[in-house]
Amino acid sequence: MANQMLLLITLLAMTCALVIAFEPSPLQDFCVADTTSSATRVNGLPCLDSKLAQAEHFFFSGLHIPGNTSNPVGGIVTPVNVVQIPGLNTLGISLARIDYAPWGVIPPHTHPRATEILTVLKGSLYVGFVTSNPNNKLISKVLYKGDVFVFPVGLVHFQQNVGNGKATSLSSLSSQNPGVNTIANAVFGANPSIPDDVLAKSFQVDKSVISSLQAKF
Repeated sequence: MANQMLLLITLLAMTCALVIAFEPSPLQDFCVADTTSSATRVNGLPCLDSKLAQAEHFFFSGLHIPGNTSNPVGGIVTPVNVVQIPGLNTLGISLARIDYAPWGVIPPHTHPRATEILTVLKGSLYVGFVTSNPNNKLISKVLYKGDVFVFPVGLVHFQQNVGNGKATSLSSLSSQNPGVNTIANAVFGANPSIPDDVLAKSFQVDKSVISSLQAKF
């Protein structure tokens, strides 16, 4: 009997752990983000009084406009998350339009709070993600118009336009605030800087190489 009770308690504990590992379902119709509130933020932004909600809180215009890819990497993201649409607060979903110059890239990065599903709208893209240590397996594929690819939450991934013309994709993400950590920016552009001896030893290169990379970020 004691063993059965222990098993039951263990199963209940595991179930509770799984439940709290994901964003909780909203307990109201919506929670328009109140960016002016100083209330404590637990999971998302404080809610605006629902009586003050307007259509504009659930609306965004301009996703049909191409982003400016005139930058060193030749890629630009137009996000549509809780910052742009306050009504997304607590709903666990967002969008992003991504434009690519010929051979432009979206550098290796992660989304700490979201899985991403990408659809190619125009052109062809080489995309991929890398599995966790110790395997670090690259899973990649060339995509064409209408193709869809998934980047699992938290894994390093990238996109590259592999055509001579411009390319466009649309991504859906499983968080109203997915976050983004671009690997090169985080490692070489940290503020304050990660000590060059740490990076030199980690990447097995001379400190001068690290200094050169840090200067770019």
